[in-house]
Amino acid sequence: MNQDHEPEATRRDASDTESSRASRGWWDRNADEYQSEHGAFLGDDRFIWGPEGLDEAEAALLGPAAELKGRRILEIGAGAAQCSRWLAAQGALPVALDLSHRQLQHALRIADGAADDAVGLVEADAGALPFRDQSFDLACSAYGALPFVADPVRVLRDVRRVLRPGGRFVFSVSHPIRWAFPDEPGPEGLSVGASYFDRTPYVEQDEAGRAVYVEHHRTLGDRVRDVVAAGFRLEDLVEPEWPEWNTQEWGGWSPLRGHLIPGTAIFVCTAQS
Repeated sequence: MNQDHEPEATRRDASDTESSRASRGWWDRNADEYQSEHGAFLGDDRFIWGPEGLDEAEAALLGPAAELKGRRILEIGAGAAQCSRWLAAQGALPVALDLSHRQLQHALRIADGAADDAVGLVEADAGALPFRDQSFDLACSAYGALPFVADPVRVLRDVRRVLRPGGRFVFSVSHPIRWAFPDEPGPEGLSVGASYFDRTPYVEQDEAGRAVYVEHHRTLGDRVRDVVAAGFRLEDLVEPEWPEWNTQEWGGWSPLRGHLIPGTAIFVCTAQS
């Protein structure tokens, strides 16, 4: 792609293959900027569920921290493995999986350039997990993979496959209501600009029409049905409120919007026997 060409934003269908290829390329190209811009907020070894700053150390959505010791945990869409590093500090045995080679290089950078024995790093697609059946006790994903795949049920079913019966999977995504609003942190982001029910993917494409970024929309009801169709039981749906201490903007997330409309949805699920 011509680096001087500004990608064209459009709404059109995008297959699983096209979406996966676009995501790998986008994150490889943008990992440095992402970690530079958000690394301080995320920390090197914190588990943050989204831009609101909800911390797993307080939320305990995976369970009490004291009960994580010795548990095999898969993090999907791990980025630089900050969440997995926090899990390792609790005595868990995490594996951090990401599609982007460059994001995982940042995980190595944080670990001083050497593989971190406490955190396994795996480069793979979330829709084709390279693990045996029932090989993990828990799984988690903080804004990883699911917003960017055309077939979320396929991903959820594969997560279900690698979890032991009764294992918990907790994942966060942009709150579906955000799809109806412009992705702007200021007042212009408070007026409905699109149909919440329009599921046509958001695509940025190059001059040849190749997708370089793809995001897929699911309504809240869609997400619930996806979870159930994949063999999970939905235990909780958490919509974090914007805390007073958080004064930063992160893309379309901001204190202004966060105090009025939800920005993140966190699904707490249990694998059915």
